[in-house]
Amino acid sequence: MRVGVLTGGGDCPGLNAVIRSVVRKGVQDHSIDFIGFKDGWRGPLEGLTVPLDVPAVRGILPRGGTVLGSSRTNPLSVEGGTERVRANLERLGIDALIAIGGEDTLGVAAELYRRGVRVVGVPKTIDNDVDGTDYTFGFDTAVNIDTEAIDRLHTTAESHMRTLVVEVMGRHTGWIALHSGIAGGANAILIPELPFDIEEVCGWVESRFRIKYAPIVVVAEGATPKGGRPVVKDESLDAFGHIRLSGIGDWLAAEIEHRTRKEARTVVLGHIQRGGTPSAYDRWLATRFGLHAVGAVVDGDFGKMVAVHGRRIERVPLADVAGKLKTVDPEVYREVDVFFG
Repeated sequence: MRVGVLTGGGDCPGLNAVIRSVVRKGVQDHSIDFIGFKDGWRGPLEGLTVPLDVPAVRGILPRGGTVLGSSRTNPLSVEGGTERVRANLERLGIDALIAIGGEDTLGVAAELYRRGVRVVGVPKTIDNDVDGTDYTFGFDTAVNIDTEAIDRLHTTAESHMRTLVVEVMGRHTGWIALHSGIAGGANAILIPELPFDIEEVCGWVESRFRIKYAPIVVVAEGATPKGGRPVVKDESLDAFGHIRLSGIGDWLAAEIEHRTRKEARTVVLGHIQRGGTPSAYDRWLATRFGLHAVGAVVDGDFGKMVAVHGRRIERVPLADVAGKLKTVDPEVYREVDVFFG
């Protein structure tokens, strides 16, 4: 059996752990021949491959990023794209495909399966917003990085008695902001699921100054004020139709400074959240996902995504999760609002 492997979308700590796990399990237990596709869906679309065997995956477990490369290529938006993908898979003798990615990558996988491609999905995203799984690898690493940054920012904020606004990733969901904000002792956490009241935020800020503490405000990049819209870098769209978010942190800091007459600065953590070595938990989860993805291929259980439910790795239909997001429950957010202000 010959199996192709690709990693799509944004890079994410733990991708290499999945690739290593897939190859080690597939080669050693099932004598599977693997081919790596370069740069996400661009690989099968253009026939771009790299050798993928046991020597190729030695030493990659602790490495961030992906040895296969990635991109936001969308074959569904290319004229004749799905036919080109199927033709290249047939030409290369690919019997099955393991697609590792987030909502967009898995959405393409679901559609290709519907059109006859034998595919298994592995969920990844630091945003933790893929539906159908309790957690995705990369999330734990991002939360740890953000929490450490917030810990460090407390001391500099208090030294100058200024507000620090920390902008973290989270286009549609606030999982990173919520988890890192609570772990780091933030005084306000703003998430995309719940538009915020700027007057209320300023009230939280001023209450901290009254007790001689400098406020830390954590905001997800997709958060919006009530009656407003997301702050964008420009109006351009990527291949999956996403706008480029950028600037909510700067906008918020300017509003806070204007309304409270207290100095406010912005720290945008950006791509540092998804770079570097994965945490121990993300290596563990990514490894288990890889093992079970191979199991699904061997069983012929295609059109499925591996997922963690509690402590168990299970399979869920790609069709059930495609186009859906796992968002923060407002009740969970309200549980922790006692710490705001």
